[in-house]
Amino acid sequence: MRSGIPGFRGPAETRPPTLRVGAVGSTVDAVVVLSELEIFCSRPHAPTRRVALGTSALPCDPPPGFGGILLGGIVANFIPVIDPEVIPDLKRLMRNLEDGRPVSQPILRHRLQVDTVGLNSVRHRLLGEGERLSFDFDSSGVAEQQVLGAVYAAAELDAATRRSVMGTIRTAIDWVGPVGADLIASLSGIRTGGMLGRMALENPMAWALDQLGFTRPDEAPLLRAGIAPDPRDVQRRYREMLREVHPDHGAAAEGAAQRIAELGEARRILTGR
Repeated sequence: MRSGIPGFRGPAETRPPTLRVGAVGSTVDAVVVLSELEIFCSRPHAPTRRVALGTSALPCDPPPGFGGILLGGIVANFIPVIDPEVIPDLKRLMRNLEDGRPVSQPILRHRLQVDTVGLNSVRHRLLGEGERLSFDFDSSGVAEQQVLGAVYAAAELDAATRRSVMGTIRTAIDWVGPVGADLIASLSGIRTGGMLGRMALENPMAWALDQLGFTRPDEAPLLRAGIAPDPRDVQRRYREMLREVHPDHGAAAEGAAQRIAELGEARRILTGR
């Protein structure tokens, strides 16, 4: 359910696109579309610059989710070619939308509208292939339209989710570096310094329980209910598994740093610190 942009008579709910080849949840050569955003853009030389939202599938539970990561990725990809002088206006727009305040149009010289007649459709996607995630951006349209589309899509999320995803977009605005695995990790809030797999982003609690070995039959209810075990048990399991993978205790050095980081991130998720 989406709250709607204040002062904008748009659709009240996210409408997932009709299932087709490449649609969300479908596969193309084992590639799954995890989230998708459609933006309608006026043509580059049109006298009136316009932008509208189309169909979208933006799962954001728990935030930022695949939807929030996609919106952040769109912003990080297109923000470098936007005039730096308008970035304060963009951040002001985000604050207003985040707080549910009405906004005056146009913004960044573009007017938000509902009607899509005469506008070109642009689609951006977050893809999953096994445990690997990647972006698929459409280069049509101008950068301001793509960034505004992502921000307006975030504004239509429910209030709590909207605030979290706007924070993800702020991270994207300040991002310096390639738009790829490191960005996805940063947008997701992962602290390993490396790329975690799809499951870690889709269900962090289940991933963390699995990483620390809380998978015995008597611990299965934890997995099903998404309940964190006692912090003392988490710390004990973390230390046991850390000894198993640490080169100082005879484990192989190759891949040890990433595995140690994963264990640390799993502990953080389960203990909240």
